Amino acid sequence: MHSYKELGLVNTRNMFKKAMAGKYAVPAYNFNNMEQLQAIITACIETKSPVILQVSSGARKYANQILLRHMAMGAMEIIKTAGSNIPVALHLDHGDTYELCVSCIESGFSSVMIDGSAHKFEDNVALTKKVVEYAHKYDVTVEGELGVLAGIEDEVSHEASHYTHPEEVEEFVKKSGVDSLAISIGTSHGAYKFKLKPGESVPPLRFDILEEVERRIPGFSIVLHGASSVTEEYVALINKYGGKLENTAGVPEEQLRKAATSAVCKINIDSDGRLAMTAKIREVFATNPKEFDPRKYLGPARDELVKMYKHKNEHVVGSAGKV
Repeated sequence: MHSYKELGLVNTRNMFKKAMAGKYAVPAYNFNNMEQLQAIITACIETKSPVILQVSSGARKYANQILLRHMAMGAMEIIKTAGSNIPVALHLDHGDTYELCVSCIESGFSSVMIDGSAHKFEDNVALTKKVVEYAHKYDVTVEGELGVLAGIEDEVSHEASHYTHPEEVEEFVKKSGVDSLAISIGTSHGAYKFKLKPGESVPPLRFDILEEVERRIPGFSIVLHGASSVTEEYVALINKYGGKLENTAGVPEEQLRKAATSAVCKINIDSDGRLAMTAKIREVFATNPKEFDPRKYLGPARDELVKMYKHKNEHVVGSAGKV
């Protein structure tokens, strides 16, 4: 058993309490490799922002669970060496089984998500409660989910979206004992969040659902998944240098900023990081086809990620300076 406290990590409880009071959201950034982690930590040190490092089941398989724990330890050492005190949580994103959540808790995660949203309501409650009972023994916080987001990202795939029913949230939170809740109000996983016809604009988030959820469970921490904005700049760069991303659209940043001033305490951003990294790598390959040193294309990609994460902290989730 490796406690997250030994690594210098924190759970999300106090993070979300401060975010709720300060009218901002804590950014939750997914990482799969060293360059992504370096960029996240650098950006958050420079903007003095709390951060949640997210690892999906797929990322855990890709990077190796033992290596991930040591990468988190290294990140905390970098923060300490920089003289920073930004709070950092290590979170399992979209855990789909009790066993996976237990494994992550035992390897040093400070927060886990159990996603039972595809199950019947009663089964979702039972699964979430089981994870909560185990996690709370070790002061690990748990995120649950009600409602289903459409789209594909990593190993999460749903063809259709089902908005969260506000009348269910109160019962779910009470019966499961969960610490935070991901709801579906119109965000979506992946780079193809919305299929727009020429001249159409992205549909607005369902703030009416969010407001009703807030009314029913006042002061409770809400999470938004699939909240990348699918930046046009990166899509254009990818397509310019041989990519084929067509009709992509994400969540407008002004809508995310509005959500961050509500009960939404955590905003998940993954696809934007993938797009920024891919755009810069494609640019290097296209403009310097003789290049074969990974540092010469992963380095620029990492620098672009730092720039993007700083922008998110300062202008989207509002977490900059909120240590």
